[in-house]
Amino acid sequence: MNTLPQSRTLPIEPLTRIFKNTSATYKFYWFMGILDLYVKKDMKRMSIWDLMVEMTANAWYPVSYFRLSFGKSDSLRDAIISLQEVNNLPMNINPNELRRWLHNHKNDTMVRRTLDFLPKNVPYWFLRPWIDVADTKEIMHRSQSLENSCLYKLTKEDDTIWVELNSRWLTYLKENYVILKDFAYWNLSSFLQVRNPNVPNIATKLVKVESRQALTKQRNLWDFVLEHSQPMNCIYTGNTLEVGNYDLDHFIPWSFVSHNLLWNLIPADSSINSSKSDRLPDLDRYLLPYAQTHQMAVRTCIEGNYRNKELLDDYISLGCTPQELSQMSKTNLVNCFKRTFVPMSQIAQNMGFEVWRN
Repeated sequence: MNTLPQSRTLPIEPLTRIFKNTSATYKFYWFMGILDLYVKKDMKRMSIWDLMVEMTANAWYPVSYFRLSFGKSDSLRDAIISLQEVNNLPMNINPNELRRWLHNHKNDTMVRRTLDFLPKNVPYWFLRPWIDVADTKEIMHRSQSLENSCLYKLTKEDDTIWVELNSRWLTYLKENYVILKDFAYWNLSSFLQVRNPNVPNIATKLVKVESRQALTKQRNLWDFVLEHSQPMNCIYTGNTLEVGNYDLDHFIPWSFVSHNLLWNLIPADSSINSSKSDRLPDLDRYLLPYAQTHQMAVRTCIEGNYRNKELLDDYISLGCTPQELSQMSKTNLVNCFKRTFVPMSQIAQNMGFEVWRN
């Protein structure tokens, strides 16, 4: 997505170049912060503190919940991890609650120091597509005349840098807000995919999802298995599972895989989800019973002529058909699941996901 809506009165081409030669995430979140403060709060003039709060709120979820790497030269990620650990903030805190918390702690020295992550040149370098000079003082000076119709001007008052939007851009920003946010997220997604090459579904890990997809179809299948097979025990606790008295656990956490494919779900004792949370299972301990439970489930569905058999096609991404999975020897079954789960678990551990050992 390298094209933006055109304008008869504005220089759009410099705007399309704001993310070129980017080595950190600052510019992406800086631009999104400007958009959100203006469009959602009607702020045409904003301080660096206002923008750092927005940047933190927008970047919190991909860092804290999904543990994405922002690259070695990016201190925004470090600031978020420090804020969460020192202040015991929830990793999935609502973005608006986080904004309120940060503003309420504006005078907290530790919070201010932690949020001082923004390199001093970002507000200036962002304007270089319009004002192509290397000196920050000169950029500030020339921005004040809104040279080349640049997006904003920079001023300094009482040691605080202020960003004041160019009135010529206001209508364009508001009318094209969704497109401009998508433009920023598309470029951010491409940037992060390079720095997280083995992580699935980067694009789905940039924004907090208010509600995840229901697991109704998957639960119906496991209900069928429980009703038509020998008694099934929870692989974690050994307790007998019954229809209506179990939770569906994402074996590899949803916060890593971001999908609900059947081969990553297992019925578990209701006590497990709270204790296991978003941690990884100990594969040495749980992979064999996990694989055997899935083989039994697939065999039960095939032999019992389960009506929604297309759901079993999820197993094809393991490299085998449901029929092949149901007939595998113990050795081949374990190897089939290892090929998928061992690399996923190792990548997740490299990203900071902890191993859970019940």
